[in-house]
Amino acid sequence: MTVTAIIAEAVDEALLPFPASPDAHLTDPLTRATLRVQSQMLAATRAFLTGRGFQELLPPIIGPVTDPGIRGSKQVDVDFYGHKYKMMTSAILYKQASLLAFDKIFYIAPNVRLEPLETAVTHRHLAEFHQIDVEIRDARREDAMDLAEQLVGHVIAEVLTRMPAELDLLGRDTDALREVFAGAFGRVGHQAATAELIGLGHPQDPAAEIDWQAEEIVSARADRPFFITDYPKGSRGFYDKENAEQPGVLRNFDLIAPEGYGELASGSEREHDYATLVTRMRETGENPAKYGWYLDLARRGIPASSGFGIGLERFTRYVTGRQAAWQASAYPKLPGVVSA
Repeated sequence: MTVTAIIAEAVDEALLPFPASPDAHLTDPLTRATLRVQSQMLAATRAFLTGRGFQELLPPIIGPVTDPGIRGSKQVDVDFYGHKYKMMTSAILYKQASLLAFDKIFYIAPNVRLEPLETAVTHRHLAEFHQIDVEIRDARREDAMDLAEQLVGHVIAEVLTRMPAELDLLGRDTDALREVFAGAFGRVGHQAATAELIGLGHPQDPAAEIDWQAEEIVSARADRPFFITDYPKGSRGFYDKENAEQPGVLRNFDLIAPEGYGELASGSEREHDYATLVTRMRETGENPAKYGWYLDLARRGIPASSGFGIGLERFTRYVTGRQAAWQASAYPKLPGVVSA
């Protein structure tokens, strides 16, 4: 499939008829089946993580700052008794802080990001979504990648075992899903992925994140999930740790689903050194003064860690075979579309 054909197909699929009202969406048999599968996925996630000693915490919804590394989307301000707070775009800073209490934690975290209007055609972006957020004290990037791979495999195995009727109703190709169990997920560096994309005729910037069109391309060419690692410094947030042995390269990763479903998860080894965090904030255009509570903790000592976040609606879309992420939400918020 050519690059042009992949992008054209993505746009066509994204422009599905959006439900005119909540009842039209909620009473649709396909929506009901999707949400039942999603419920099983959450149950499987919690069982997997708590069975491995993880503590579930309830994440904050608002705070004085939130994750700045949100790929061009806008944050939502909240007047908190005369103070400007933010709705969470990602609870990553709070995940690091939570390791002061527990060595292994996870959230099922709501996030709000006012995505650019053009992302409405990616069929992966929502303005309101949830993440399975995981953080592990004293872990390396590879530990987080291994855990993400095991978690995805466990959840899919549980759905295949417990939800065959729903998958059949949804028309999901279960043989394609079972490819998850064919072996370890592949791993490719950002540099190699960029070279492949340029070779295919896509103008991927070697110094930037894999853009959403490029993500669609590499995903459509894969039949199993795989990781993209080692993004260049400057392409991600200040909290992604730089590789001491490869200056300019970050110790991070994305997990890409096959069949054109795109990114499922992002993660990294975290920067936790106070002085380095301040420097990285300034390098990425962030004002350290905004991050007072976080930097105070870092000065006193935040644990070293690694972690990741899996987009729940994206993960559900992949498992159920739906065409768009909004179909995996009971009350979807598509960028630019006013809805309940």
